[in-house]
Amino acid sequence: MTKDQKNEVIGILKEKFSQYNNFYITNTESLSVSQVNQLRKSCFDKQVEMKVAKNTLIRKALESLDSEKYNGVFDALHEVTALMFSDNPKEPAVILSSFRKANKAEKPELKAAFINGDIFTGDNALAGLTKIKTKNELIGEVIGLLQSPAKRVLAALLHHHEKQGAEAVTE
Repeated sequence: MTKDQKNEVIGILKEKFSQYNNFYITNTESLSVSQVNQLRKSCFDKQVEMKVAKNTLIRKALESLDSEKYNGVFDALHEVTALMFSDNPKEPAVILSSFRKANKAEKPELKAAFINGDIFTGDNALAGLTKIKTKNELIGEVIGLLQSPAKRVLAALLHHHEKQGAEAVTE
């Protein structure tokens, strides 16, 4: 790879890291070509961008953006690395878990995840990341909680009104 090619890859990676608040660093080393293609298709179907790059180029891209912000990610840059970029913080975790279950395998392994400024390291973090609530899920829960008292008041009023109507009929 020439220096110009490396700089081009670093530029592309910097653009992706700047574009997305969430990315996952995975180890895809023992996957076959057909499995990698299957994983790429799963990512494409869920609007998750998957990129494979050399660890040194990933490190240079992150360091040139903000080496302090991404400091906890650098230890994960070893072996074969595939990056998964997503607007949805939990979608890559769901894809990885589903892929592993379907293939009865331990790979791809999660090396690290950068979610809205927080860093999660190690494959043991994957299960927890599948349970992250998206912004829309949280908004839905809050709206549900806010509506709940109003629904109870309306139900009580309707019940009271029906009860009074029944009493008037019996008199």
